[in-house]
Amino acid sequence: MRRDYGLSGDHFRTLSLFMDVVESIIHNPAYQPYLAILKGARNGFVYGVKIRFPHALVMSILFGRGDWKDRARMIFRATKQHAFNLAKFVTLYKTFMLIQQKANGGKSRSGDTFLAGLLGGYIVFGERTAVNEQIVLYVVSRVVATIIPRSGSPYSSAPPAPGTKAKPVPPDPRYFTVFAALAWGAVMWLFEHKGEAIQPGMFNSMVYLYRDSDRWSNLKTLLWHNQ
Repeated sequence: MRRDYGLSGDHFRTLSLFMDVVESIIHNPAYQPYLAILKGARNGFVYGVKIRFPHALVMSILFGRGDWKDRARMIFRATKQHAFNLAKFVTLYKTFMLIQQKANGGKSRSGDTFLAGLLGGYIVFGERTAVNEQIVLYVVSRVVATIIPRSGSPYSSAPPAPGTKAKPVPPDPRYFTVFAALAWGAVMWLFEHKGEAIQPGMFNSMVYLYRDSDRWSNLKTLLWHNQ
């Protein structure tokens, strides 16, 4: 039995007609690039919330100052900024890609991705904030890690289907061992001798791990709470 949720016949037909129009737009290839921008903004926002909220919550519990009301506001601000910035970046990136594609007769060029990312990064992440700095450093670490030579086998042993793009390949274990050793040696030297240059969130974590663990006065401050 059809449910009309209290709508009259005319109202139901109007709603049905409207939904048909929406469906036709959604499935029309002419609108696909523009709807992809909308969906990208949505996915950027959702992903930002999923990434930032648990991180901000844990950091607030471990290192937060003030009462829980102040910490809750900090968590909300950080989550909001991360989510909206990712949504804005995805929107701008896809928009710039579309503009360049249209300007080149509908064809994409290799440099389009770099230019779109460059402009989006400047506009969205160019302002120095704690959240932006963490995101940029995360991206930089991933970019730098691409210099590690790749191993001979991908994550999936099945070869990609013809026409599909390449899948990520893990680093060669031998080179990754050297990369990891150099990274940890460098960061520990920086922590002891140039701590002011380290990103604040990482610095606080390292203080907790390596300096707070050197001080205690009784069993409580040894095993349960920092002195």
